[in-house]
Amino acid sequence: MCVCQTMEVGKYGKNATRSGDRGVLLEPFIHQVGGHSSMMRYDDHTVCKPLITREQRFYESLPPEMKEFTPEYKGVVSVCFEGDSDGYINLVAYPYVENEALEQDDMPERDQPRRKHSRRSLHRSSSGTEHKEEKPGLASDSTESIQESKSPRVDLHIHSDVPFQMLDGNSGLSSEKISYNPWSLRCHKQQLSRMRSESKDRKLYKFLLLENVVHHFKLPCVLDLKMGTRQHGDDASEEKAARQMKKCEQSTSATLGVRVCGMQVYQLDTGHYLCRNKYYGRGLSIEGFRNALYQYLHNGIELRKDLFEPVLAKLRSLKAVLERQASYRFYSSSLLIIYDGKDSRAGTFVERRPETRLKRVDGSVPESLQDGGSTEPGSSAQPKVDVRMIDFAHSTFKGFRDDPTVHDGPDMGYVFGLESLINIMEQMREENQ
Repeated sequence: MCVCQTMEVGKYGKNATRSGDRGVLLEPFIHQVGGHSSMMRYDDHTVCKPLITREQRFYESLPPEMKEFTPEYKGVVSVCFEGDSDGYINLVAYPYVENEALEQDDMPERDQPRRKHSRRSLHRSSSGTEHKEEKPGLASDSTESIQESKSPRVDLHIHSDVPFQMLDGNSGLSSEKISYNPWSLRCHKQQLSRMRSESKDRKLYKFLLLENVVHHFKLPCVLDLKMGTRQHGDDASEEKAARQMKKCEQSTSATLGVRVCGMQVYQLDTGHYLCRNKYYGRGLSIEGFRNALYQYLHNGIELRKDLFEPVLAKLRSLKAVLERQASYRFYSSSLLIIYDGKDSRAGTFVERRPETRLKRVDGSVPESLQDGGSTEPGSSAQPKVDVRMIDFAHSTFKGFRDDPTVHDGPDMGYVFGLESLINIMEQMREENQ
């Protein structure tokens, strides 16, 4: 099945050109740890996600002081849902042409954005990454291929040099090591299932282009936190509001104003990522949340104490910014905390000489460090960390899109979540000095 005009085969995949424009073959974003919309890799510095008009408008109207804590908004692309002769489904991005793509939320045509994306910027960054025809996708030959089966046709063909392992509910390791965060596969499969079911009525989709906030991290460790004591938007139905309130009441959203929505953390001792998902986060107690945060800051050998100060500085700065945003509400938004698993803690030095390498308690050298890699003794530079707010599909502020509900003061539910996070990290720092 192909819903776009078939033309020559290029390096972006079969049937991946249209109207003389070379499309960009989208790939699943292997470091997606939370959320429900599938994040796609557009190029080394850019990801994209299905467009929701409210979220796009919010990005376009962000206060300047908030932009440090949000991904850069880069515009809109049209995405074509294509099938190739091998039975795989591809998503291909083209320059956005006004009135051509349909909205994800079926907004009237007059309400579509007028911002166009230049054809030139559709070419990928010069990272040397080449795409093969057998890349992304799900098989289009059976309904079962969209389910959670282990059919080889479901294989993403997207690989990381570092394997991922999902922690199960009993805190044991799954037996399977895979080359992408398992949550990214789940979201990707669900997204393609939805798009394929709509393909008879909808040929093009609009996707937001956003900064890839982990692109400058070699081994990105990511914690996705659902922030605030309330998750439903002002426009939620009674049923949805009730469901969201129940989730908050039964999780740390009510007691702390924050809950774990997803996580991946690189382990120096094994050389792979450990992953958690939102279902794990929903069941945590306050103490369980503290333990999850501790696990996120632990590299399998030691607690990354050097991360406390830079992360706390970012969180305090964000808190100060949000306390100045009167009438803003960030319902159902998330906060990403990111650091590089490749960094070594201050005072821990990995030398190239075997006898001085970092060792486990039993004296063995972690496999992930056996090829060398070093940090110069005496280095006092703080590790690179980042804190970003994402997901604004239910956000609002006074005067935004003529929203009928106007809120007073800052979003204290979100601020409460930041305060809880800051307090827990400060306590953890004191306990581990």
